[in-house]
Amino acid sequence: MDKKISRLRRARRARAKIRELGVHRLTIFRTPRHMYAQVIAADGAKVVASASTLDKGVKSALNGHGGNIAAAASVGREIAERAKAAGVERVAFDRAGFKYHGRVKALADAARENGLQF
Repeated sequence: MDKKISRLRRARRARAKIRELGVHRLTIFRTPRHMYAQVIAADGAKVVASASTLDKGVKSALNGHGGNIAAAASVGREIAERAKAAGVERVAFDRAGFKYHGRVKALADAARENGLQF
């Protein structure tokens, strides 16, 4: 079993549990160059807020590279602000099967520090 299939299996298990909870979910995706985050409605039908290292506000704050821990923390701060502006305070963290380490952890910690609860 290769790495991607294992990650997607982990993601499917986590998403099934989040669906049972019935709360908004903060889902992330990472590539070697960029970091993406979305807050998705509890029914899964609508994206409430989104942020990534490609957004103008986030990109201007970075020193060039969007694939590091500082960039992930910046995305975490931005997604927390946008979610709170949309009226979402409580989310479930969907790490998409990625290990809770490095950039994923930095994004989650920054989102927590800026007011999201999960």
